[in-house]
Amino acid sequence: MDLARRGGEQGRVLIAEQQSAGRGRLGRQWECPSGAGLMMSVLLRPDRPRDEWGTLSLAAAVALEETLRAVAGVSAKLKWPNDVLIGGRKVCGILAAVGGAGDEGEPIGGAVVLGLGLNVSLTEAELPVPEATSLLLEGAATLEREVIAAAFLAHFAAVYRTWNASGPAHAIERWREYSATLGRPVAVSFPNGRKVAGVATDIAADGRLVVAGRDGEGREEVLTVAAGDIVHLRRGDRGVAY
Repeated sequence: MDLARRGGEQGRVLIAEQQSAGRGRLGRQWECPSGAGLMMSVLLRPDRPRDEWGTLSLAAAVALEETLRAVAGVSAKLKWPNDVLIGGRKVCGILAAVGGAGDEGEPIGGAVVLGLGLNVSLTEAELPVPEATSLLLEGAATLEREVIAAAFLAHFAAVYRTWNASGPAHAIERWREYSATLGRPVAVSFPNGRKVAGVATDIAADGRLVVAGRDGEGREEVLTVAAGDIVHLRRGDRGVAY
């Protein structure tokens, strides 16, 4: 982000060997041991309207799914809005940070910093939470981070060129194909504390999740979720109405 403020060019990539104070969604912090993960930030300066920039994390997730399948021989699924799963466990998180302010309050301007954190060779004991996994634990064909990074950047460059030229529709359609979220019951926790449950039915053109559920009085309700935590549920989970 500092580089973006100083006019850094689009396409600059930063890869960290160790993560000691990573920032995820909702200000969450996470760490990764040295050499065990692929922690990458990419500086982008999109040509598309700003209200489409939120779909860049979906485009990156599509590129990573295709990378893991082609290079590592593992099949991943995508959880809205920014997680990549293998066997229902999180192997990667993606965050697109748009704008912001520096020490003096100056805006970043027309830049997006796309961050990706992929668990590569973490052991079971090193995983941050039980719901996580790594390429090592999933029997990936390669754990060479340079190989995975190069393949991802090539895949993402292709997806990003189409996104920049034609909009997010193509990336969103591919995200639907790889989704672990669509068609299943979910619980949504909003930043303001509100919680709802329903069935995730679609992704809107702007990347928001469409959830069909019921309001507090039992009436059918369709929500489009722009920001919130999503928990995948099983049908019949206690207290879930949809």
